[in-house]
Amino acid sequence: MDILTDGPTLVLCGDFDARSTSRVRSALHERLEESDYEVVVDLTHVESVDLPALRVLAYASHAAPRTGHHVTLRGCGPQVLRMLHLSRLIRFVEVDRDAA
Repeated sequence: MDILTDGPTLVLCGDFDARSTSRVRSALHERLEESDYEVVVDLTHVESVDLPALRVLAYASHAAPRTGHHVTLRGCGPQVLRMLHLSRLIRFVEVDRDAA
C-alpha cells in the first residue's frame, strides 16, 4: 500500500487491507489535524479492500464531524462499493458519486 498526500487529499494505491490499516489511520489523523475542514480519501488506485480497512474509513468519517471536519471517499471502484454495501458501512461514509 502506497499512501500519497496532496494537500487535504489522501491518495491510496495498492491493496488496502488489515496489514495497512495502521498506516492509513495515522495518515488520516495527520490530514485531519492539518486540514481546515474537508479531507478526501482517493481510492481510485486501490486494487483490493477488506472489512478492517473499510472500518478505518468508516470510523474516520463518523468521528470527523466531532472535531469540525468532514471526510469524503472519492474514486470508489465496484469492489469498494460492493464491500461498503455488504458490510453496511456505506451508512457511515460519504462517497463522491460524481468522481466514482
